[in-house]
Amino acid sequence: MAEPQHDSLLEEIEDELRHERYAKLWKAYGHYVICAAVVFVVAVAGYQGWRAYDIQAREAAGEQFAAALTQAKSGDTPGATQVLSRMAADAPGGYALLARFRQAAAAAERDRPAAAGLYRALANDRSVDSLYRDLARVLAGYNDLDTATPDALIQELAPLTANDNPWRHSAREITALLTLRKGDRDAARNLLAALAADFSTPAQMRTRAGEILNSFGPPGAPR
Repeated sequence: MAEPQHDSLLEEIEDELRHERYAKLWKAYGHYVICAAVVFVVAVAGYQGWRAYDIQAREAAGEQFAAALTQAKSGDTPGATQVLSRMAADAPGGYALLARFRQAAAAAERDRPAAAGLYRALANDRSVDSLYRDLARVLAGYNDLDTATPDALIQELAPLTANDNPWRHSAREITALLTLRKGDRDAARNLLAALAADFSTPAQMRTRAGEILNSFGPPGAPR
């Protein structure tokens, strides 16, 4: 009987010691625990509040963007441009970028050099992801086809013609058209033939390349 009583007494003593130790620890550090808990609760509440605000802001931006597109389709270009300009300046997330691209596209309907300038501003904006900067440079090239100095624009687009660039086909098409504009039909023919023969080239672009090649006639035909 003595051994169980002894063990029970030891357990009680250990419990008392543990309670005393915890009490001392709480007395020494309890306010830190409370502060940490308060900070955690405030942080969670702040994050949830920011998340709700962000979702609402994105929903509102989406509605504004859709409204601007509707205005543009209905012919209210000035109204659409005003909304897009405002969104380009302060819309959240990717909506500001979308607004800038759509703003340039709307400008292209009436002033292609102005549109090229808007696209080129996007292409030169280091805060924009390189994928979209390259796209903007390609779109600037399409809008500059008839007015830019061919050699200068060809040089600008040269890095985008690399095999690992997702916009290479468009950059190569623009380069071919600029080469043709320079009067170098043989070089243009080679570029267009490469586009037409490349099965990774988008179907419509391959068709365009083939149509231009057919307009040349057979190699060596009179110009």
